[in-house]
Parts: sequence; structure tokens; C-alpha cells
Amino acid sequence: MSGAEQLPGRPRDGGLDGPATARAVRVRAPNPSAMTLDGTNTWIVSEPDSDTAVVIDPGPLDETHLRRVIDTAERAGKRIALTLLTHRHPDHSDGAVRFAELTRTAVRALDPAHRLGGEGLTEGEVIDTGGLELRVLLTPGHTSDSLCLHLPADRAVLTGDTVLGRGTTVVAHPDGRLGDYLDSLRRLRALAVDEGVRTVLPGHGPVLDDALGVIEFYLAHRASRLAQVETAVENGRRTAAEVVAQVYAGVDPSLLPAAELSVEAQLEYLRERGLI
Repeated sequence: MSGAEQLPGRPRDGGLDGPATARAVRVRAPNPSAMTLDGTNTWIVSEPDSDTAVVIDPGPLDETHLRRVIDTAERAGKRIALTLLTHRHPDHSDGAVRFAELTRTAVRALDPAHRLGGEGLTEGEVIDTGGLELRVLLTPGHTSDSLCLHLPADRAVLTGDTVLGRGTTVVAHPDGRLGDYLDSLRRLRALAVDEGVRTVLPGHGPVLDDALGVIEFYLAHRASRLAQVETAVENGRRTAAEVVAQVYAGVDPSLLPAAELSVEAQLEYLRERGLI
């Protein structure tokens, strides 16, 4: 994750706990950092009149946070029936095993190593729990196992780290690949255009109400970065560290390791296409 770019539209909140749509409630984990922004957003999703809920990304292994998620659901009269992961990174997944113990739920994920007592997730699958409809979209790029969850009743999409509520995300080379990431962003753009998705419920940062504008911004940002990387290579920069020193000058030093991963992914993308 990188930068503090202002994304299109007005962030609806400051990453605070509470309802974000009619069906999605956020409980923010206490793990803020340059990489996690305000902390990991754990989402409780359910039909308003249902007594069951799905939890997406329990977050880090923090007992207080995990119990707060459960308490939030129970205060709303909800029993947690299923746990889902958007991807493997520990700030989203480390608490999943303990959360499964506390809730006696299965954990479903794309990565087999992070499943617990449940099947994997597949492209186009519709998850129906307590009348809730969540559609699975495989969106690799940030990581190879990244996915998003379309919540059609709220015209919303839960994006994990594929799209953030503030700034832009890292393509975590070598597991993450830029070509995959660009394809995933185009899939999300099509979702906004064809399915009328308006709201981004991200894995970090505030809720955004201009999904199409945000995704167009992300695509334009990647194109601009690629052009900058090409120019840096033309100027004699060869390694990722050398490119970062030119392209990311002035960036918060804590973000430079993430920037270097993204530059590695960009260099690989350009080499594969014979552009450098």
C-alpha cells in the first residue's frame, strides 16, 4: 500500500466502526501502520432481517478485536455462520483460526493453506447465507489469491486490498503480478459499469461511494507509474532500488519496501512485453 493520494468521490467516513451499507458493518482492527492505513477493516455482512451473518477478513490475531467482532454481531442479533478471507496476508488472515474456534465456523479462502473446515472459493460462486447474496470475483494481482466479493443488494463490492479507501495498493511481487492486477481492475470497472456497483468497501481506509471513479483513477495511476518506470530505465536505472530512488523520491521512507515490490512487478511486466 502506498501514498496518500486523494481518491475520487468523497470518503464517507474516517474508517470508523459501524454500518457502511444496509448489509455491511465494519469493525476496525487496532493495527494501524503505513501499510494498513487506519487498520484492517473486518466486515460483518448480513441481510437486515436475518439472524445469521458472514464475517470477511477477521484480521490480525488480536483477541480483543476478534471478540469485539463477535460482540458487534451478537448485539445486532446475529450469529456468525461463515468466515471468508479476501487474501492470505497476515493483517487479514492471522486471526482466522482463533476466530473459527470462537465462532465454530468454517473459514473459506482461495488459498488452500488458509481454509479451515470448509471448501475453497471459486470464480462466479454465489454464497447464500441467511438469504445474503455474495458473488465471488477472483481478482489476482495484489497477491495471487486475492478476491473481491460483490454485494449486489447494496450495489457494493468488498475489495480487500485490491482497492483501498485511501491511496493505492502494492503489487506484491513475485506473488503479485501487474498484468493480473490490471486485468482485475478492468473486471471491477466492468462491474461498476454493467452491474451498477457504486460503493467500495475496502480492506483498509474509508468507504468510497464512487466505485467507477476510483477504479478509473487506479488504472490511470498504474499507467502513469509504468511510464515513469520506463523513463527511469531509459535514464540508466536498472535495478528496482534505482528506479524507486527516481520515481518515488519524497515518498514516506516506510513505504519504500512496498514501492520496490511494485517496481519489480512493473519491470517484469515491461520486460515480458518487450518494452524495456
